[in-house]
Amino acid sequence: MRPLREFPAAERAAARFVLTDIDDTMTTDGLLPSSSLAALEALSGAGLRIIPVTGRPAGWCDHIARMWPVDAVVGENGAFWFSYDRESRTMRSGFAKTDAERQADRERLKALRHRILSEVEGTGIASDQDYRVADLAIDFREDVAPLDDKAVERIVALFEEAGATAKVSSIHVNGWFGAYDKLSMARICLKENFGVSIDDPDTNARVVFVGDSPNDQPMFAFFRNSIGVANVRDFRLETPPRWITASKNATGFREVAAALLEVRE
Repeated sequence: MRPLREFPAAERAAARFVLTDIDDTMTTDGLLPSSSLAALEALSGAGLRIIPVTGRPAGWCDHIARMWPVDAVVGENGAFWFSYDRESRTMRSGFAKTDAERQADRERLKALRHRILSEVEGTGIASDQDYRVADLAIDFREDVAPLDDKAVERIVALFEEAGATAKVSSIHVNGWFGAYDKLSMARICLKENFGVSIDDPDTNARVVFVGDSPNDQPMFAFFRNSIGVANVRDFRLETPPRWITASKNATGFREVAAALLEVRE
């Protein structure tokens, strides 16, 4: 990982899309500061397309798509995308699975939920679980006392033993049935909303992704201009980002916004 200050100005100026994680990337200690929303607003005002790519639930993502200065949002680690058309006042969306498939998955996840809570002491169900449509979020740090790496690894193992995909964020282990992830749905979202293919090298070079944790690794690996806020160092990553900010959390996100905006002044 190289310091963000070394990110060449020409590459920053070429950016047209900013994809960003939310928790511990745009937030600090669980709070979204006004500086993060101001950064989104400034980036949008400068002509950049903004797409949060998060593990947070559908209920939250509906709110984010409607009320934040963003162009679309990918939620539940790639289960769907939402984009709110403010002119027609309609929510557009795309899902990785059908309604019937998601319902069947929820029944399987219900049994897995009981097993994880009984076998891994100190875990909890994420407080936003009621607003999810596709996955099960196990809390290991947000509203419960922080669990150690061994406990987190056990949660992941239980998901995988049941045939589910499991991804670790900075606060939750999210599990679901299916091969999708943040990257696969980001690919669909950009194609269906903006008519671009991130598999095209020129388009890839115009995307900046900002994240902080293991569930961001597919994005770090794929996008040439991937950036980690400094707290990404708290995790052991097989595929780290190309660039890293000097500061953690929301302050690091503000660094990214400033770096992109200063070449547009």
